[in-house]
Amino acid sequence: MKKEELFAPIREKYDELKMALKGTDIEKIRKLTLEVHAMVHPAEISGRTEKTIADYVLEYMLLGNQNAIVPREDYDVDLHYAGTRKVPMCWQFWHTYRIEDLVSNILMVNQNQIFNAEWQRKIGVSITDTGNALEFDEAVAFGKGINILALRDYMITVGKNTRCILENLTLEQIQSMVPEEWVMRILEEGGVTTDLRSVWLLVYWGRLTRGGMILTPMTDHHMMHLPPCLNNLPILD
Repeated sequence: MKKEELFAPIREKYDELKMALKGTDIEKIRKLTLEVHAMVHPAEISGRTEKTIADYVLEYMLLGNQNAIVPREDYDVDLHYAGTRKVPMCWQFWHTYRIEDLVSNILMVNQNQIFNAEWQRKIGVSITDTGNALEFDEAVAFGKGINILALRDYMITVGKNTRCILENLTLEQIQSMVPEEWVMRILEEGGVTTDLRSVWLLVYWGRLTRGGMILTPMTDHHMMHLPPCLNNLPILD
């Protein structure tokens, strides 16, 4: 499959979702939300039969390429707040699913996040945050310590949990911002650090409605971090 054949349908469906979120048709919003979420996550999470962009990257990583170095992003979005512009491939998955875990559980519904001491032990990570502030040498060391199969299990668990949350959000919730104390829970529970390159995320998320969170951490954020893996490695034509 050509890369553009994979990217184009995602962009098209994402644009439909953005338009739907401006309206009040909750069933349409839920349907599109789940469709876009499925397109940027491994197929196992949603039950899709065809491979997704995440499947191609994940499969390549599982073949012993977890420490292949890739650009963090293909275009500058938050790189002026980043510790490094290049990261091991496994960092991309840790970062995106760690954020999805924090935002979907703590910010969207104020419940416990998936990540805990047991997951930390299984995955083999020394950090509990999203990894935003890691310098290049720190990111490389981080990648070498990762148990990639455990990280994959965490990803699948987070993704399936998110879908349960998304399919039950009300229109009122989607159109609403969340209390400041929910945002601060992320700092209190180690989801971000006090480093400026990490803590700025709280300011960003705190300004979003849940609909905005659907557009960024839940869906488009994955499309900030998956394409660099496809574009810089021999995964697709």
